[in-house]
Amino acid sequence: MNHLPTSNSDGAFDKPVADETAQRLAAIVESSDDAILAKDLDGTIISWNSGAERLFGYTADEAIGSPVTMLIPLDRADEEPTILARIRAGERIDHYETVRRRKDGSLIEISLSVSPIRGPNGKIIGASKIARDITERRRAEEQQLLLIREMDHRVKNLFTLASSVVLLSARSATTVADLVTAVSTRLHALAQAHALTIPSSQATTGSRKTTTLHALVRTILAPYDNTGDDGSRVSVTGLDIAIGSEALTSFALLLHEFATNAAKYGALSASQGRIDIDCTQERDCFVLTWTEGGGPPVERPIDSEGFGSLLVRSAVQTQLGGQIIHDWKAEGLSIRFVVDPKRLAA
Repeated sequence: MNHLPTSNSDGAFDKPVADETAQRLAAIVESSDDAILAKDLDGTIISWNSGAERLFGYTADEAIGSPVTMLIPLDRADEEPTILARIRAGERIDHYETVRRRKDGSLIEISLSVSPIRGPNGKIIGASKIARDITERRRAEEQQLLLIREMDHRVKNLFTLASSVVLLSARSATTVADLVTAVSTRLHALAQAHALTIPSSQATTGSRKTTTLHALVRTILAPYDNTGDDGSRVSVTGLDIAIGSEALTSFALLLHEFATNAAKYGALSASQGRIDIDCTQERDCFVLTWTEGGGPPVERPIDSEGFGSLLVRSAVQTQLGGQIIHDWKAEGLSIRFVVDPKRLAA
């Protein structure tokens, strides 16, 4: 139980109790993690705890007797006269966020609380300061703001994309059921693809995670790859490269269209059909070759403005800056996708 000073019959405080209380308060100040210092009304430092030594780098011998302005950057020199004026007026300053200079010259962001110190007669004779390092908090706030901006950017992009998927799917759908199915499967493919970029629980907070081409291909084609006794119907070989979040959406939709068409009309519509995907580097370009085999006879389709054609023009050419070449061979469709690898990594 804490004992507060008690006064005797003359109104004076009992000295042993007062001394004990003062010692306890001094111990609390000295052991505090915060920087606690006192200064007189001329701005000269008169006390300096261990927290101040750790925060600012000066020992008590170096700090006491020195002007508190040694902690203030030149561009903030006007702060100290303002603070002293408010203290002389009896004001208390709470959680004032500012910047101070350490002994090594580095700057540190702090939250500062300043209170008047009164003498026995009640007259203000100085000020006590409590300074707390808020560097980590500021970094966390900046990181949070960055994440909010990124989330806003991604959400807007996804809304725009979802709207485009609905509008473009409607052009090729013949019934409401067809439209619902087309939109649902395309959005589901995008959801699966974006799940690959979610950082693990062990990752640094706010870190951005990329996925690889092979992982994306397997994720998008997993619903179509009905593995049986003959093993997987989809093989992915060759170079594996990173795909960044910016390119992920367009590339995922592209692969989904390839797979959907193969399931409807191509190799994946037949029980013995298979798809071989080979990835190579040719000069400065990344090349993905999609080869179908074992499916029904292939006929070159009549050109139309269906979803696939629009997707190639918008996603591949505009967003990815690449090109696609279709080769309708009798034994199966072959697609050659060429793109700058830097565009995929973005």
